[in-house]
Amino acid sequence: MSDDSLRPPPPPIVDEITPWMNALATVSRAGLAGLTRVRVQGAIDEIPRSGPVIVAANHASNLDPVVIAAALMPRLGRRLQWLGKKELFSWPILGWVATNGGVHPVDRSTADVEAFRLAVRILDEGHALFVFPEGTRSHDGTLREARDGVSVLALRTGAPIVPVGIAGSFEVWPRGQKFPHPGGRVTVRVGSPFRVADGLPEGTDRKAVRSLATDLIMGRIAALLPVRQRGRYGQESAAPIHEPADPEV
Repeated sequence: MSDDSLRPPPPPIVDEITPWMNALATVSRAGLAGLTRVRVQGAIDEIPRSGPVIVAANHASNLDPVVIAAALMPRLGRRLQWLGKKELFSWPILGWVATNGGVHPVDRSTADVEAFRLAVRILDEGHALFVFPEGTRSHDGTLREARDGVSVLALRTGAPIVPVGIAGSFEVWPRGQKFPHPGGRVTVRVGSPFRVADGLPEGTDRKAVRSLATDLIMGRIAALLPVRQRGRYGQESAAPIHEPADPEV
């Protein structure tokens, strides 16, 4: 009998946004309102409300997950699934929030394999997965070189990707600062969904497909950011689309 057959079945993955999650999002928006102005704009209505989808954003600040969970997720009407380090679940209060908020623990010592398998399961079962392709926060607010994990995941599952650009969060809460600096504005811009395979040139060499797919994803994210935040992906990104802003949330 294999070790896998002795393991308990994984817990079911839930798409529903529970009443307590809505309440927490409301409280979080109130807290954000006292800290900064948050504006969400772009192709929000184009995000699939069912089926597998990868929502991919830049990561410039500790504020980013709060902004996504409090300002963007309630407007989708479906829960975003997140991957988080297992140590997070031992923290008071925050651990309970993670357990009940769609965060799935990953052992960082085996993260490359475990996280990929878990992410594939989330998408194969038709859920929405949220990821930061850079893997960690930027030191200066600009886009860091991304890992190929998200592109491999998108190619493996065929799930569409929704690019998201978060601007202004670094100025409010830069990496290395213990507490945020009130003021400013955080803008969350949502791009149109796309499939990575559709954006790659025909006959792309298999050895090059991962890096080309990663550059494609990051270029779409960069196009949603101010020029100063695009980093090395600035040249690959198209000019930003000027759209009317939605009301602040």
